[in-house]
This record gives sequence, C-alpha cells and structure tokens, in this order.
Amino acid sequence: MEAAARTNQNVGVTSWLPLFQNLKDKAAKLGKKLKKIGKEDPRRILHSFKAGLAISLISIFYYVNPLFTSLGSSSTMWAVLTVVVVMEFTAGGTLSKGLNRTFATLLAGALGLAAQRLAALSSHSAGEPILLSVFVFLLDIAAAMATFSRFVPEIKARYDYGVTIFILTFSMVAVSGYREEELIKLALQRLSTIAIGVATCVAISIFVFPVWAGEDLHNLLPANIDKLACFLEFKGLEREYFGEKMGSGQILEEASFLISTYKPVLNSKPTEDLLANFARWEPGHGCFGFCHPWKLYLKIGALTRQCAYSMEAISSHISTSKNSKKYVQVITDTEFKERIRIACAEMSSETGKALAELATAIRQMRTPSTAVAQHLSNATTASESLKTLSPAKDASLPEILQSATTAFLLSAVVKSAHHLATAVEELSRVAHFKRQDQAHKDSAVKPVAGGESPPHVVVEIEK
Repeated sequence: MEAAARTNQNVGVTSWLPLFQNLKDKAAKLGKKLKKIGKEDPRRILHSFKAGLAISLISIFYYVNPLFTSLGSSSTMWAVLTVVVVMEFTAGGTLSKGLNRTFATLLAGALGLAAQRLAALSSHSAGEPILLSVFVFLLDIAAAMATFSRFVPEIKARYDYGVTIFILTFSMVAVSGYREEELIKLALQRLSTIAIGVATCVAISIFVFPVWAGEDLHNLLPANIDKLACFLEFKGLEREYFGEKMGSGQILEEASFLISTYKPVLNSKPTEDLLANFARWEPGHGCFGFCHPWKLYLKIGALTRQCAYSMEAISSHISTSKNSKKYVQVITDTEFKERIRIACAEMSSETGKALAELATAIRQMRTPSTAVAQHLSNATTASESLKTLSPAKDASLPEILQSATTAFLLSAVVKSAHHLATAVEELSRVAHFKRQDQAHKDSAVKPVAGGESPPHVVVEIEK
C-alpha cells in the first residue's frame, strides 16, 4: 500500500513537470521581450517611473486630511483617474489630453449648470412641460452635433478626446438629479481635482526627463530619407537589376538587405501624423519654437513615402521578372544594355547622394548645400540621355522591356527626389535654418579656454 501511494505521488509530480516547464519558458520569453523593448528605447522605462511618480504625488490627497476633507473622497478619485488617463509618453501627448480634458469639463459643466438653472427657474410655471421638452431636445441636438464633429478630420486629430469628455460631462450634469447648490459644489470639486491631476502630469512630462514629440519627428524624417539613400547607393542594386552573375546565397542576402532599408518608410505615415499632432501642443524647446512649421514635416514625409513607393515598384518589377518561369534573359544587344546600365547606375548613385545630403541638412537644421542641386542635375542628365537611346533591330523584346521599365521607374525616383529637395528648401527657409556658410563656420571655429592657457580658438580644417 505504501509503495502504491508512493508511486501515485511520483506520477502526480511528474505530470506537473511539463506545466511548470511551460510556464518557465513563457516567463523567460516574456522577460526577453521586455528586455528587448527597454533596449530599443530606454525612455520607455523612464516613462514608467514618471507615471508612478505622478500617481504617488496624487495619492497624497488621500493621506493629507485637510486636502481630503476639502475635496471629498469621490472627487479625489477623479484626480487619480485623470493621471492614469492623461499621462502619455511624450510631453505633447500629455498636454493634448490634459488640456482637452480640462477645457471640455469646464465648458460642458458650465452649459449643464445653465440648463439646470433654467429648469429650476421654470419648475413652478405653467409651461414647465414645454420647457422640459425643449431642454431634452436641445440636449439631444448638442450631443448629436458634438458626436458628428468627431468625423471632421481636423477635430478628430486634435480634439477627439475633448469632444468625448464634453459629451459625457454635459450629459451627466444636464440630466443629474442633484439640487442646484449640490451640483455647483460637486462641479467645482470635480474641476479642481481634474485640474490638479492635469497640472501634475504636465509638470512631470515637461520637467522630468521630457520626451518631445517634435524632436522625435525631426529625427524620424532624416532617418527615413537616409534609408532611401542607402537603398539607392547600395552596390548590389546595379547587379541585382541587370543580372550580373552572383551566388544564390549572395542574391538572397542582398535582396533582404534592400527590402529592410526602405520597407519601414512605406508605413511611417501614422507615426508621423501622431508625432506632428502632439508636437503642435508642445511649448518651445531647444531649437524648436512654439510655431515651428510641423506641417512641412508632414509634407516632406509624404514626399519621402512617394519616393519609397517608386523604389517598391522597382523592386517588385525586378522580382517579378526574375521569378517568372517564362522569363529567360537573352542579351542580344550588349551595347544598348550597357548604356542603360550606366545611365541607371548614374541616376541611382547621384540621387542617393542627394538624398543623403538632404537628410544631413534636416538633421543639422541647416540649408541644403549646393551639392544637392549638382547631384540631382547629374541624375537628370543621365535620365535625359535615355531618350536618345534606341535598341538594335535584332534585340529581344523581353530584354528591351525590362531595361526600359527599370530606367523609367528610376526616372520617377529622380523626379520625386527633386520635389523632396524643394520641400526641404522650403522648410529651411520657413524654419530659419542656418545658412550653409554659417553652419560651416560654427562647426569649424570652436572657442577653447583652459585654466592654464589664455582664451584662444582652434580651427579645424576638413579634409
């Protein structure tokens, strides 16, 4: 009997081992995932501590008796809820939600109190049923108009949260059963606690390791343009497009590299729109003023994606041609093929250099150098030279179509780069970026003053 019981116990323990091992593997996987998220952007860890700090500060209202008594238990809870809802990763996001919540609560509370006051004045008159019907109808109209306004793109982007809070607060105040004196007191307490919660979140977001949406947007655009430049300047691009012999492993490796460079740019619009919306709420900071032209950043982002779409078309065209079973590359006109290859290589290389210079100009907040115009001029000249080319009479049709299509798509990239350069020039002019000569002077002459030597300057000569 004891042996049988011992055997059953061992079987029970053994049956639980896979479950424990599964939980251990999932916990290890979750830990690795969290570690990866923290390494990608350490500011996320700081944001978590900032949110905890804000909640800790607001919790003081529960433990300080005078504050608790003056604000009330139910109203104090709204301060905690405000911190949880309003606290965002960027300072602009916190300001956006905080100001929307505060002003929507103030406006809706005032209108609701006015409706309650009018209802109270007419409570003993003969026309009370008519006035009540009118008030209910106006309440429905106000809620309907506020709801419909959320479909307007501009309001949806900047004031959607405020409109939602307005509808909720106005409806609660207008149809509440409180007496007028109690309602005014409750409204003042609620507004005070919400204002305290918003002020706490905004202060922590701005003064404690701030994360500026404007800076993130400013860094995102040149990073995306650099990816396009890397795609165009990559040496394997020419070989991949014009079919020079390479090992299959090398082809896969280079193809995966090309895809990884420009693919993220295609899906960057939601991030850019969100950052631009939050950046408009942020106060002046660093090199960015309060009225910084963030709309031009969206324009540059759209032109960057247009250029990336052209590159996607090139990649898809070449991939389709190489994967087609019916396609057999037969070179009958080597001179035509070589001239197309040289022109396309020139367009790709020069356009890549121009994009790299534009990215550097945005990153350093200076006007683009004259090298951008020179590179784009060289790319345009190479594109124009293709118009005078004509294949031999015995050239194969697939060969002509592949080369001509590739050259046409690269010409579209060159045109997109021209538009992008124009937009960057406009941004540098409106945002008052440093001129090229001034930026070069600031980087070349650096004042140095040591404790043992008199003040002097060191002039660095760039090679």
